[in-house]
Amino acid sequence: MKASEVRDMTPDQLDDELVKLKKEQFNLRFQQASGQLEKTARFRQIRRDIARIKTMQRQAAPAEQNKG
Repeated sequence: MKASEVRDMTPDQLDDELVKLKKEQFNLRFQQASGQLEKTARFRQIRRDIARIKTMQRQAAPAEQNKG
């Protein structure tokens, strides 16, 4: 996922995507523990996507507080 894609998302979409990525990360951990994980690079992708989403959420929060 690119940063430009994350910027175009609404706050609700960001929340949904974050939940989806955390579930996938959880499932990958189980696959790794049982020795079934084939795409180890996916861990890194998911971790970075989660960080991108959280960053955008943090940047949007002060902007919303200034409006109110």
